[in-house]
Amino acid sequence: MKNGHLFIADVEGKGRGVFTDIPIDTDTVIEVAPVIVMSAADRILLDQTLLHDYIFEWQPDGQELCCMALGWVPIYNHSNYSNCEYVMNYDTSTIVITTMRSIAAGEELTINYTGDWDSQTPVWFEMKGE
Repeated sequence: MKNGHLFIADVEGKGRGVFTDIPIDTDTVIEVAPVIVMSAADRILLDQTLLHDYIFEWQPDGQELCCMALGWVPIYNHSNYSNCEYVMNYDTSTIVITTMRSIAAGEELTINYTGDWDSQTPVWFEMKGE
């Protein structure tokens, strides 16, 4: 699957990932993806399904909600040394993906699932030893 200069390809041990076939500069907006916002009650149900691995916490004004991002956001793999970050825009109900450093042609675009692009904090599947 291809979208402009981005494409999805298999990544050994991770499933699929998002890649670029051209170099991309630092601070480039890669994607602005709409989200579907759901309640805390919905989160309990989602946590019992495969979708658990694809939802984001969504906490405008301290509310305990979650969201499912559309677009390519669910395909970005996690890295503690990610080259992109995501930012929630609560006003527009979107997630914005932006590069944090220059990215080479053929390189995978990654985000840090903690929400802090350079965090070394383990995420749920690293704590489970997966």
